[in-house]
Amino acid sequence: MEWRMGVPARGEEVDVILLFGGDGTIHRHLGSLVKLGLPVLVVPAGSGNDFACSLGLRRVRDSLAAWAQFCRGAKNVRNIDLGFITPLGRASEAPSTGTYFCCVAGVGIDGEVARRANRLPRWLRGHGGYALSMLPTIFSFEPVPLQIFVPDAENSGWSVRSHQPTLVAAFANSPLYGGGMKVAPRARMDDGLLDVCIVAALSPFRLFWLFPTVYAGRHLGIREVEYFQAARVRVQTEEPQDVYADGEFVCRTPMEVSIERAALKVVTLV
Repeated sequence: MEWRMGVPARGEEVDVILLFGGDGTIHRHLGSLVKLGLPVLVVPAGSGNDFACSLGLRRVRDSLAAWAQFCRGAKNVRNIDLGFITPLGRASEAPSTGTYFCCVAGVGIDGEVARRANRLPRWLRGHGGYALSMLPTIFSFEPVPLQIFVPDAENSGWSVRSHQPTLVAAFANSPLYGGGMKVAPRARMDDGLLDVCIVAALSPFRLFWLFPTVYAGRHLGIREVEYFQAARVRVQTEEPQDVYADGEFVCRTPMEVSIERAALKVVTLV
C-alpha cells in the first residue's frame, strides 16, 4: 500500500482511514480523502478540534468508542457535506481547481485573527488561542467593503444579498470554529446548504461585548448580524482580502463558496 502525507494513495485493502489531528490536518487532506471515498475516523489530537466536536467526537475516547462500534459492524458511517472554495479572477492565489473545507470559511476580521493565532505556540492555540488573538484585533481591524451574491430565483444569474462594510462574513458547513465558537448554531453537515453569518460594521466596544455571545450562539439576535442559508455564494471586495478556512489560508477574494453534498464518509458514534 502506497501512502502520501499520511493518506493512502489508493483505496485497495483499506476499510477505514484513521486521521489523528485537528482541523488544519483534516483540511490539508480533504482532497485526497474525497477521491478515496473511504470512511474516515477523526481522532481529535490537534490544537483545534471543531470538526471532530461537530461530529460528537470530543475526546480520544469518543473516537475509540466509535472505532469499536465500527469493528463490531455497527452502521455508524455518515455521509456529510463539505464546503468548497473556488477562486475567481487574477487576485486569487489558490489553484483553479478549488479547495475543500470541513468547518468554516471566513473573510474579514477572521483572517487577521487566524494569522495571529497561527503564530502562537501549539499548546496556547489549543487553549483559547483564537480568543486571545481576537481581543487585540477587535480594536485595530477596519470593516471591509464587501459584496455577497446569491443565485437569483431562476438560478440563471446572481443577485446581491449583502453590500456593506463588514467585520466578518463566515460560510459554515459545521456549527463550530475557532475553538468552540458557535458561529453558525443552525448549521448541519448533511443538509446541502451553507450557513452564512455576516456581521456588519460595529464599534470596537460593541464588538467586544458581542464576541462572548458567539460561544453560546446567541449573537443571531443582534441587529448587525445577518444569517441565512444558500447552496452557493460569491464574494467580492474592493481590495483583495485573505480567505481562511479551517484556520488555514486558502486564497484571496474574489471567490465562490459552495457546498458539495455527501462528499465525505465519516465514522461517528451511534
